[in-house]
Amino acid sequence: MSDTIRILFVGDIVGEPGLAIVDTLLPALINKHKPNFIIVNGENSHDGMGINESIVKRLYRLGVHVITGGNHSFAKWKVFPYMRTDKTLLRPHNYPEGAPGHGYGVFSIPGTDLKIGVMNLQGRTFMHAIDDPFRMADKLIDEIKEQTNLVFLDFHAEATAEKMAMAWHIDGKASVMVGTHTHIPTNDYRIMPKGMGYITDVGMTGSYNSIIGMEKAAAMKRFLYSLPEKYTSADGDNRLCGIVADVDKTSGKCKKIEPILFPGFKSEV
Repeated sequence: MSDTIRILFVGDIVGEPGLAIVDTLLPALINKHKPNFIIVNGENSHDGMGINESIVKRLYRLGVHVITGGNHSFAKWKVFPYMRTDKTLLRPHNYPEGAPGHGYGVFSIPGTDLKIGVMNLQGRTFMHAIDDPFRMADKLIDEIKEQTNLVFLDFHAEATAEKMAMAWHIDGKASVMVGTHTHIPTNDYRIMPKGMGYITDVGMTGSYNSIIGMEKAAAMKRFLYSLPEKYTSADGDNRLCGIVADVDKTSGKCKKIEPILFPGFKSEV
């Protein structure tokens, strides 16, 4: 029997193209990597912004255990009543008290007698001025550690510096921290000195024939003319981004972390 548990995380799913490639590839990834626990970020899964109950249940049917979110978790208000009832659908915990939904939880790992704590927090640099994610992380980790040493954080933040600051802040306390939100996969996956697996941004799952998942024309007009333009999720050149991490069952320290980008990009013609 292995002394580690394997976590599979899929980065920001953008619109129907992202959902479609998850439908196609997730079963194969499960067969290949045999993860014990699967987490996905779904805050952009409904037309590129937000989520709904139908999408949540679609992801659960594929084998997903927990869905994390971000600043767009609240974009579709009709999901609010459902968010209040589903404890495996997370949104950033450091939104003010009274916001719908749940920001963390401790969940049983199927087929084992182990539990894993999953936290969802949001950064503040270049984003909404919400509660302090660093002190919130300390508080949540203390609560989770009463039940398990296995701790996972999806830190949804704009600034790479803020993500790295969080990584240094919780190294040795959490098992794995993944950055989300910027939709561009970074190449700095590693195990930190005190044993936490880390990547600054997992990247998005959706169309790369786009500007971070959105139709190019609308996004370019925003930059060219500084005027509002309705975003629409793009399609074509669809790819899945994620990570697989192996975590020691007892200590909670990460033993291995590696990225997933499929299909990969061409580096030569």
